[in-house]
Amino acid sequence: MKLDTTRFGEIDIDENLIFDFVEPIVGYDEFRKFVLIEHKPNSIFKWLQSVEEPSLAFPVGLPAVFGLEYEYEIPDEKAEILGLSSAESLISLNIVTIPNNMPEKSTINLLAPIIINAANKKGMQLILQGSDFPVRQPLFTDKNAKESV
Repeated sequence: MKLDTTRFGEIDIDENLIFDFVEPIVGYDEFRKFVLIEHKPNSIFKWLQSVEEPSLAFPVGLPAVFGLEYEYEIPDEKAEILGLSSAESLISLNIVTIPNNMPEKSTINLLAPIIINAANKKGMQLILQGSDFPVRQPLFTDKNAKESV
């Protein structure tokens, strides 16, 4: 399937890889269909691109890639909504904010991970209740920022 995007132009996507967000990303209630894009090979970031809105794409990453210890529990009712029965089918990503012209100031949202059941392609943004995880965890220390970006 051809998908027009503002950021990447026209791209080919496999319709079988479209995720249906049964609970939306906060602030984007009307957009429920997303696909994961690897824009550059071997990049530490992927893009969660809306299938419904060409200009909507979120950079996402894995906290472990940045040396961040990160574990959380998925409440039973959320696992049930996703039809999640095992950790093997879980995809967990976090939205990254990359300030314009200042990638060394990038942050990752640890309070609200994106969770996807790869088996049935259902996803949601899970807001962790009672958690001390920050919404804006810095990705780079001053020391390694310039080397990593």
